[in-house]
Amino acid sequence: MKKHIGIIGYGNLGRGVALALQSSPDMTLTAVFTRRDPSSIAVPGDAISCSLDDITNWQDKIDVMILCGGSATDLPTQTPAYSAQFNIVDSFDTHANIPNHFAKVDAAAKAGGHLALISCGWDPGMFSLNRLYANAILPQGSDYTFWGRGVSQGHSDAIRRIPGVRNAKQYTVPVEEALAAVRAGTHPRLTTRQKHTRECFVVLEDGANAQAVAQAIKTMPNYFADYDTTVHFVSEEELRKNHSGMAHGGMVFRSGTTGQQREHTHVIEYRLTLDSNPEFTGSVLTACARAVYRLAEEGATGCRTLFDVPPAYLSHMSDAELRQTFL
Repeated sequence: MKKHIGIIGYGNLGRGVALALQSSPDMTLTAVFTRRDPSSIAVPGDAISCSLDDITNWQDKIDVMILCGGSATDLPTQTPAYSAQFNIVDSFDTHANIPNHFAKVDAAAKAGGHLALISCGWDPGMFSLNRLYANAILPQGSDYTFWGRGVSQGHSDAIRRIPGVRNAKQYTVPVEEALAAVRAGTHPRLTTRQKHTRECFVVLEDGANAQAVAQAIKTMPNYFADYDTTVHFVSEEELRKNHSGMAHGGMVFRSGTTGQQREHTHVIEYRLTLDSNPEFTGSVLTACARAVYRLAEEGATGCRTLFDVPPAYLSHMSDAELRQTFL
């Protein structure tokens, strides 16, 4: 029997999840929940488009709900609220606020007797796992994470929430000198500002104050305040023509040493090159939904992260198939 999956929010990420589900033999998209007019949402297959106001009527029909809202304003309230009613997966990606988000979701999910898996994607998510593995293997060393060059969905969404902004895209750009130093195994000490720059392309609402919008972007905590940020104001036509893609990617490094005198240097690099950020992230969320279903079947409740998920639970393959194929 296929697992019944629901999606909350049907923007770029929600559509990415829907595509991933079409390639998942053990899961099916049952319903999409939206704040928009449901009749305006075209969903694939036999799935139904529903108003978010009707979501409580679906508690016995959805095995796992995948939340596809933004981390800036949606997930901090939606994830605790819906984890009390459903088994859920989210992609909350504001790293500094993950402990607080975890605590709120854990309390709500336990109270409702459900399971929540938060901060799933590629960072946090796949990159987090690789940081953990590399630290366990090379306890003496340094961690480095670089993102881009690519479009950050979360940061772009955060800009779009600023009053006076009609549309926006934000690129995260690694500083090449810092990247080269890490790959060389020199163990550089790098500040946040030394590792990345941020480049923003913003379409203003009519009459909006460009200087005020630029200042709001550059001083936004957890998103832009710690980076050298450039803001370009462009037309909607230019944004659509030159910045319509959703490519992204990045690298996680662990530069460590072994030996009696720590004389041997090792560099672990995990790299992603993504043609479509939302489609890849949607694929991660879909695999995580499979794991949530299995853990919930075992009676697990509360909040978890990918650190708590057995790798085999992410795959549709049997244990025997995994051993034969990948081990």
